[in-house]
Amino acid sequence: MMNFKSPLLGSLVAAFLLTGCEDHRIPAVQTIQVTPFASGLAGPIGLEKDAGGHIWVAEAGSGQNDGRISMLTPDGKAHPVITGFDSEVIMGGELNGLNHILFADGVLYILGAHSKLYKANVVGFKPGDTPMLAKDLPVEDMQQFILDYNFAQDTQDTHLYNMTVGPNGDLYFTDAGANALIRRTKAGVWSVFAVIPGITNPTPVGPPFVESVPTGIVFDGQKFLVSTLLGFPFPANASIIYQVDQAGAVSVYQGGFTSLVDINLTTDPGALVVQHGVFGAMGFAPNTGQIRRVANNGSSVAVDGLNLPTDLVQMDAHTYYVSGLDGNVQKVTY
Repeated sequence: MMNFKSPLLGSLVAAFLLTGCEDHRIPAVQTIQVTPFASGLAGPIGLEKDAGGHIWVAEAGSGQNDGRISMLTPDGKAHPVITGFDSEVIMGGELNGLNHILFADGVLYILGAHSKLYKANVVGFKPGDTPMLAKDLPVEDMQQFILDYNFAQDTQDTHLYNMTVGPNGDLYFTDAGANALIRRTKAGVWSVFAVIPGITNPTPVGPPFVESVPTGIVFDGQKFLVSTLLGFPFPANASIIYQVDQAGAVSVYQGGFTSLVDINLTTDPGALVVQHGVFGAMGFAPNTGQIRRVANNGSSVAVDGLNLPTDLVQMDAHTYYVSGLDGNVQKVTY
C-alpha cells in the first residue's frame, strides 16, 4: 500500500430501519453472544459462505508464499482447499497476501496480492481432499491496467480488496490502493467505475488531506454502499460510508465512523459495519474493534471489544461470523 495507509490493508446493521412492528428485530446489546469458533489461522482477511452453509476463509499467510483458502467445518477446523498464494512481507514490514473472496456464477472468486483475480471451481471439495494449487487457477492480473489509468488524484498504487455482484451480474471491486471502485462485466471487460474522495484532515498531525480508502462494498438493488478507512493519521469518528449510484456518482451516505473495514447488508432491512480498531501511538489498539448497526439517524454498537476484526459474514437470521488478524474467527449470535 501507499504510505500512511492501514497496515491491515497492506496485510490484509444491522442498519435496521426502526419502524413500529420491526422493533422486535433489534436485539439489545446484552443479548448478543460472541463465542470462539476457529483459531490458529494465518492472517484471516475475507470470509464467505457457500450454499451448503460452510464458512470459507482467505488466509493472507505469514509472508512465505503460504496464503491459502480454507473451508471451516462446524467443529471449527480449517481444511485447506487452495494453497500456494502469494504472501510476502513488503516495505515497512507489512504483509501483502490474499484479500476477500466471493461465491458468484457458480465459482469462487478470490482477490490475491498485486490486484490479481482468481477463479476456482470448488463445488466438489470435501474435507480431506488434496488441496488445489493457486498456480493452476485461471487468473486475471489487473495491476498494470489500474496503474496505467490516469486518475485525477493518482496514488500510483493498486490493491483490489473486496467485491460484490452489481447490476447485470457484473462484479464491482474496492481498490484500496487507487481509492477507486473498479468494474468487471460478465464478459470480462474492466473499467474504472468511480473514485472515492479524501477528506480534509481534521487533526493537526499529518498531511492537509487524508485518503479515504475504500474497503467493503455491497449493492442493495438500487445503489452501492462503500465503507472506508482513513489514511494517516487514521482519525477517529471521521470515516464515511459512501453511496454510489449506478452511473458512478459518489455522495455521502453517513459519516462519523472509525476505521471501517467491511459493510454487510442483512436479512433484516439495513447493514452492519466492522470497525477495525482505534489508532494509537503503537498502531491499532487491541480489542478496540466493533460491529456497529447503522440506522437512518446514526449508528450504535452491536458488538464491542473485538481484536482487529477484518470481515463479517451472515450465516442466517441470527448468526454471524467475524474474522480477526489475531488468527481467530468468532461466532456472533442473538
